[in-house]
Amino acid sequence: MQEEVTSWLDLLSQHPQLQTLLACFALIIVAALANWLVKHILVRGFYSMLQRFGGSNKNDFGVVKRLSNIVPALIISSSIGLVPGLPEAAITVVKNVAGGFIILTIALGLGAILEVINLLYMRRKNAHLKPIKGYIQVIKIVIYAIATILIVATLIDRSPLILLSGLGAMAAVLMLIFQDTLLSLVASVQISSGDMIRVGDWIEMPQLNADGDVIDIALHTVKIQNWDKTITTVPTKRFISDSFKNWRGMQESGGRRIKRSLLIDQHSIHFLSKEELEHLKRFNLLDGYFDNKINELNKWNEAYVRSSSGDSLDSRRLTNIGSFRAYVEHYLRNNPGIHQSGMTLMVRQLSPTPEGLPIEIYCFTTTTAWTVYEGIQSDIFDHLLAIAPEFNLRVYQAPSGADMRALGQQLNTEPQSH
Repeated sequence: MQEEVTSWLDLLSQHPQLQTLLACFALIIVAALANWLVKHILVRGFYSMLQRFGGSNKNDFGVVKRLSNIVPALIISSSIGLVPGLPEAAITVVKNVAGGFIILTIALGLGAILEVINLLYMRRKNAHLKPIKGYIQVIKIVIYAIATILIVATLIDRSPLILLSGLGAMAAVLMLIFQDTLLSLVASVQISSGDMIRVGDWIEMPQLNADGDVIDIALHTVKIQNWDKTITTVPTKRFISDSFKNWRGMQESGGRRIKRSLLIDQHSIHFLSKEELEHLKRFNLLDGYFDNKINELNKWNEAYVRSSSGDSLDSRRLTNIGSFRAYVEHYLRNNPGIHQSGMTLMVRQLSPTPEGLPIEIYCFTTTTAWTVYEGIQSDIFDHLLAIAPEFNLRVYQAPSGADMRALGQQLNTEPQSH
């Protein structure tokens, strides 16, 4: 056995290249073994401890694994000089590459740590009010920029100050390259300080075809999930330069506005006859309205209308459109789905149009949920469209093909005069 070892030593002494090759191979084996030990023993032990305290190894974004790669690089960098017969230039190159790899690994590890910080922050109850993802991205950009300078300086074996001194001449170029980043950073600060948008806000930007909920706020972009489930990506700086509508105020108020009109055929508007008045007095919602209104009209007529016969054309009288407006207001006042105090509730006439007289409903529902809101609004107008004929009012509708055919049939059936 001793003779075999002696023969191997003699062989190595006679072939220095083989001695260098074996030493390099042994160094690689040692580095690989160290890497395996760190990842399969220390890292697994760390993960088991993390899970024992309620954490999860899925939420560290590979921080520990990335940092564990530093160990083999340190072994190679510190031991490469012990390899016999290796040229000095090769040793320098290996040390520089290992140093650059260590810097890159540390930069990636710091970036992963920042992602963990952002994840832990987002678990807070009110984290969506002040997202920090944009600031995290800015810090990562700074870290990667510094790491790039250090890696280049390490590879060329020069001081990083030499590279930094040359950046002054490149300031204009860098400003041009990072123009969008700087603008996005300023926009992110303004958005955060002004509380302009939050994750979960309903945003509407018609000029960009964006109408939906904000699902992510980053440094450069804001993602909006539209109601058709498509995703619109809007540059962050557009929220400073362009106008947009944020529906958060409506959601926080607890009420959503109904602002819709019924178009009444103006030919159906008239004064109420006695028969129509008796018919309308049967509505429970108008109980007491007609008595109070008639007393008001009589007092006005006695004061301002003088007629020997007691009847004047210019006297004030009840109309079917006024009674309908009163009925609609009383109907809304008794609707449990409508806010009765603290928010505007009115029924008003708008300017007449060629399509009829608009009777506008202006009120707020007691909910902001879209489907419930639409149900309340539809129920209100279902009822009003059905009840309008009781007031002898017609809702305007443009003539259809069926109307034209009915008119043609009527003309054909009428006797023609010769």
